[in-house]
Amino acid sequence: MQSSGHRQRDTEQHQPLLSADDDPEAGAGPLCPPADQDSLWFIQDGCGIVCGVVTWLLVLYADFVVNLVMLLPNKSLWYSVINGALFNFLVVMALASHLRAMLSDPGAVPKGNATKEYMDSLQLKPGEVIYKCPKCCSIKPQRAHHCSICKRCIRKMDHHCPWVNNCVGEKNQRFFVLFTMYIALISVYALCLSFLQFYSCVNDQWNECTDFSPPVAVMLMIFLCLEAFLFLTFTVVMFGTQIQSICNDETEIERLKNEKPTWERRVRWEGMKAVFGGPPSILWFNPFTGLRLRRLLMTRTTRHSGVEFSV
Repeated sequence: MQSSGHRQRDTEQHQPLLSADDDPEAGAGPLCPPADQDSLWFIQDGCGIVCGVVTWLLVLYADFVVNLVMLLPNKSLWYSVINGALFNFLVVMALASHLRAMLSDPGAVPKGNATKEYMDSLQLKPGEVIYKCPKCCSIKPQRAHHCSICKRCIRKMDHHCPWVNNCVGEKNQRFFVLFTMYIALISVYALCLSFLQFYSCVNDQWNECTDFSPPVAVMLMIFLCLEAFLFLTFTVVMFGTQIQSICNDETEIERLKNEKPTWERRVRWEGMKAVFGGPPSILWFNPFTGLRLRRLLMTRTTRHSGVEFSV
């Protein structure tokens, strides 16, 4: 019989660990803690929290420059109202998508479910093999991978994104795709408005086209253009790779590891329907879909995964 350490290394190399005839609690290291209860997801990772705050600050900076530097001083009321409404709508959708991607459970496998009772409930056939993660003490479903930052196994884990301080997985990939899409649209919109503002100010007097002094207005808009260009490049690439991943039913981890699919692939529209939920509709673009406002009872836990809020 293999030692506990050997058995754990086998799991990390994706070799079978448990079968229907094995006792998951025998010779498998420390006892598993009780499984987690459903809760609102939040990761206490310093780098991720800083990146998330920086993301919000940059978006709000763009909103500040567009509204106060470009639109409000404009002589055309309709130009200011229409563009202000559209731009702020995109900002709200982008930030809402970011919050949903950050605070949604990405598909975490319950901790500590590698127990004999859970094994019995699976009703495994004789000789059928399952996998156990030695790090979070859970039975790993197919296509699940362990995240060292979230300290959990995540179903269909694509990658861990510090900008949303969360993994991108089975349950929140849709919100991450919407976040990248809306940020890309905001970036294009901000670049167009900046070019129009520069053109208008060059043809007219600078003092008449903005309430800020010319040097301050130029610096604010130049920084906005640089920010928008960098955000546009990043989000377009991420949006494209995510759509390709969904259409091919292959996560980034599976692609990098060159894992051969052992599952029935849902490609193209079937994959899009599975991620966004149902047939194509305008609800695909709504980050508020499925959001239920309930009274949140804050519960501090001692888990390393961070603070969780009971729902």
